[in-house]
Amino acid sequence: MTSEYIMALDEGTTSARAVIYDHSGTIQGTGQFEFEQIYPNPGWVEHDPSEIWDAQKRSMDVALDEAGLEPDDMAAIGITNQRQTTVPFDAETGVPVHNAIVWQDMRTTEMLEELNEEYGKEIFAQKTGLVPDEHPTGTNIKWYLDNKPEIADKAETGEVLLSSIDSYLIYRLTGGDVYATDYSNASRTMLFDIHELEWDDELMEILGVPEAILPEVKESSEIYGYTDEDVFGAEVPIAGVAGDQHAALFGQACYEPGMVKNTYGTGNFMFMNTGTEPYESDDLLTTIAWGLDGEAVYALEGSIYTSGASVQWLRDDLNIIEVEEEVEVLAKSVDSNEGIYFIPAFSGLNAPYWNKNARGTLVGVTRGAGRAQLARAVLESTAYYSHDIVEVMEEDTDIALAEIRVDGGAAHNDFLMGFQADISGTPVVRPEVLETTSLGASYLAGLAVDYWEDQDEIEALWQSDEVFEPDMPDEKRTALHAGWKKAVERSLDWAEELREAGIEIEE
Repeated sequence: MTSEYIMALDEGTTSARAVIYDHSGTIQGTGQFEFEQIYPNPGWVEHDPSEIWDAQKRSMDVALDEAGLEPDDMAAIGITNQRQTTVPFDAETGVPVHNAIVWQDMRTTEMLEELNEEYGKEIFAQKTGLVPDEHPTGTNIKWYLDNKPEIADKAETGEVLLSSIDSYLIYRLTGGDVYATDYSNASRTMLFDIHELEWDDELMEILGVPEAILPEVKESSEIYGYTDEDVFGAEVPIAGVAGDQHAALFGQACYEPGMVKNTYGTGNFMFMNTGTEPYESDDLLTTIAWGLDGEAVYALEGSIYTSGASVQWLRDDLNIIEVEEEVEVLAKSVDSNEGIYFIPAFSGLNAPYWNKNARGTLVGVTRGAGRAQLARAVLESTAYYSHDIVEVMEEDTDIALAEIRVDGGAAHNDFLMGFQADISGTPVVRPEVLETTSLGASYLAGLAVDYWEDQDEIEALWQSDEVFEPDMPDEKRTALHAGWKKAVERSLDWAEELREAGIEIEE
């Protein structure tokens, strides 16, 4: 199959991409188109699924043109997607019947408070590994059913389907022949029992979700079906599916328990492979990394919703920098944080703090503080916060990290990578290929059609570009991290305290 290629569809939060890989994992062609972010109400975020579909199709055409290839040159297609975004669409035509609710959306806050009060959090955590919040697909589905009678009526009979983005794309690509998802995406719905590997009747009843609207759940690496020739130009197997962060873990070749990847993007997403037995955690999420060869592989996840977004804040709102690359130059221009800490809690703190009422906090500021100190504090905040997650992972699993594999746009930042190694006391390894999300989807697809023989062959393709070794004395590391912890304490519950004081705040 060396003359053929794998196409990965990477449907993200702001754009749809297509990437074509050869047998060595080298990119041969790419296409990418952005789509609109829709904000109908404060805290609400929506996408037009038709626009996503159009962007995804155009990206596929551009990738093929750039590579000088035809659809039938593809051995398989893999799909990776923004997790937990929910699409309602007509079961016969595939046409969306409403905008998608995006994973960032906060409209279900009141609903979750009622669910937690009536049923408690444990039933969800024990079965799904998730901390109930606004993001899982299941609560978005419940919102549609509770608030859109025209959707609810047809959902009961299966005339309208409600799914994550991967299922919607599979349905459209196969001309409506296949409606399916994989273990990793199903595990983000708050409806899927990650131990029994099936939709859970009790959770469906609690959320009022009819099983008729849910997709069939398959492994992450198997042939789901074939593209409709009228849609893609050839019948090509869709053979790999995984949520974006799960695909990145696979693309980083983190195949052994205890291996960790950290993605540095708008937010940060740290995953630890924990093997075929799930670990329970009070502070992190337990999720399915992927399904492969008849078994599920599990992971612990800790997410930071605001990391790279803090750098964008420096650029777009404070005008401290003109381009994002400038933040590294400023950070390197001073020798220390000079006692200044920044807590990136613009919309609360996620794992391991789970404090929605935390707010962004800057402490330790003196008259001598300037652009450089603030830039350094912002970059350091990502490393400190990531280290908080590392500590919990090591404690929960009793596994000491050997290294942290990194990817994402900010992984190019040498200062941040070096500081991450220093503050975590762990080597940080940057691979040659940082495009790990689409790469992981292509690997999963390729394995299903024997394009690659096994994971050992894929692992041999993974190459390190640079290793950042920790070079900070333990005493200094401990002191700096203690300062960060004190700053975090000052940010917690800030919004609630202001509300109790009668002060109006922006949500």
